[in-house]
Amino acid sequence: MTGRSIAQSDMTSRAWIELTLLAVIWGASFFSIAIALQEMGPVTAVLHRVFWAALVLWVVVSWLGLAVPKDPRIWGAFLIMGLLNNVIPFTLMSWGQTQIETGLVSIFNATTALFGVLIAAMVFRDERLNLRKLTGIGLGVFGVAVISGVSDLFSLDLRSLGQLAVLAGALSYGLASSWAKLTLKGHHPVVAAAGMLTGSSIVMIPVTFALEGVPSLNLSFEVWTAITYYALLATAGAYLLYYRVLAMAGAGNLMLCTLMIPPIAILLGWMFLGEQLEMESLLGFLLISLGLVVIDGRILRTIRPTTTAP
Repeated sequence: MTGRSIAQSDMTSRAWIELTLLAVIWGASFFSIAIALQEMGPVTAVLHRVFWAALVLWVVVSWLGLAVPKDPRIWGAFLIMGLLNNVIPFTLMSWGQTQIETGLVSIFNATTALFGVLIAAMVFRDERLNLRKLTGIGLGVFGVAVISGVSDLFSLDLRSLGQLAVLAGALSYGLASSWAKLTLKGHHPVVAAAGMLTGSSIVMIPVTFALEGVPSLNLSFEVWTAITYYALLATAGAYLLYYRVLAMAGAGNLMLCTLMIPPIAILLGWMFLGEQLEMESLLGFLLISLGLVVIDGRILRTIRPTTTAP
C-alpha cells in the first residue's frame, strides 16, 4: 500500500479520531463474540466471522475495480496468511473466551505486538533486537506472569488452558505479521484481506462441519446482531479502517491501538457480562502496556535529557 510518508510521531486530529474508532470497534468485538458464544460453538463463531467478512470485502474489491490475482502462488500465500491471521488465532481466542473473561482475552491479545517484535527479529536483518526491545519484551512477559502466575499458567485446568490458547493465538498473529511482510508486498490491501478471508473460509467450512456440525441459522436477534457486528464491522470494516489509519499515521502509531483495546473490552465485560477482573490482571496489563511503550521508544526519547554545550 502506498501513502503519504510521515513521521511516526506525526498524528493529525483525523488520525487520532480514526485510531480511537478502530480501538473501540475492536474492543467491542470481544463483547460481541461473547454474545455469539452463548448460542454456538467457538469454531462456528469463527466461520461466521470470516465467511461474511470475505463476502463484504469482495464486494468492495468489485466496487473499486481492483484486479483479482490469478497466480496460484499468491493464493497459496493468502491461504497461509488466513491460517496465521484468522483461522488459528480466531479459533484459539474464541475457545479461550469460553474459559476466561472477555477483558482478560483482550489483555493477552495485547501481547501480539511483543510476539511480532520477537519473530521479526528472527526473520529480518533490519529488525534485530536491541536492549530497549529486549527490555520491553521482558516487561510484557513479566506482565503475563503477574496475571497468571507461572505455575498456574501451565497447570491442566481449563482456565489455564484458556489463557494458553489466547497467548498461542497472539503468537500466531505475530507470525502472520512477518509472513505478510515476506509475501504480500505489492498487493492491494483490500484484495489481500479478501483473499486471506477467503482462504480462511475454505479451511473453516469443513472444520466447522466436522467439529460442530452444520451451523444453525435459527439464532436469536441478539446473536445475529453480534455476528453482524463482529463479522461485518469489526472484521471487514475494521480492515478497511486499519489501512486508512496505517496510511495516515504509520505502523508505529498503530501500536497505540493495541493499548486502547483492553480498557474498552474490560468496560463492556463489566457493564454487560458482569465480569470482574482481579487486581493482578490489571497490574499485568499495565506491565504489558509499559513493555509496548518501551519497545515503541518515542516516549523515552521525549523524556531523555538533552545536553547543551557550556
